[in-house]
Amino acid sequence: MASITVENYLKAILLRTEGPEHIVPMGVLAEAMGVVPGTVTTMVKSLAEQGLLDHQVRQGVRLTPAGRQVALAVLRKHRLVETFLVRTLKMDWAEVHEEAEALEHAVSERVLARIDAFLGHPTTDPHGDPIPDAAGNLAEEVAGANLTTCALNKPLRVTRITDQSADFLEFVQKNGLKPGTRLRVVRREAASGVLHCEIRAGGEIALGLPEAAKIAVGAIG
Repeated sequence: MASITVENYLKAILLRTEGPEHIVPMGVLAEAMGVVPGTVTTMVKSLAEQGLLDHQVRQGVRLTPAGRQVALAVLRKHRLVETFLVRTLKMDWAEVHEEAEALEHAVSERVLARIDAFLGHPTTDPHGDPIPDAAGNLAEEVAGANLTTCALNKPLRVTRITDQSADFLEFVQKNGLKPGTRLRVVRREAASGVLHCEIRAGGEIALGLPEAAKIAVGAIG
């Protein structure tokens, strides 16, 4: 069984992997883990010796099939736990990340299967992130539109929030922009850096373009 530290490293690499051959730079990994580069180097060497990582000197790392399997299992636990905490325990979606970070290492596969069945086998978590299935399959993340790139005056649905810091999630919740929300972008003002959305249930709101770019949307119908 992998240690908590090993699981955290592998999950961090998975979340920063953009494709099968993508290499995650050591500096990016050090920043993600909040440690100095020397600590990352030591850990990476150990993970490579265990067959969990492919370490490309002076380039970075990528997961081996074995490492990816471990990382996907941890990610599945994390996202199912977040979904359970929000849906069942009614916890604030801006606060569940830290709880899920701890519980993902403690939940057994037996309990996780019960949680998955109880929730109706969800495919996405409260933030719109895909949940790996029990076989370790993760839906491919197709590059789609966000509020800054979508068509104007077309019915849309919020599908995912890509910035999951507590502050941004609180901002999204306050403005009624959680996944599932129906809206349309009525205009963008490049000079002021603001766009205006009409939300089906709440009238019109204004968003800064940097914030709007973190809200993914999909067409309706």
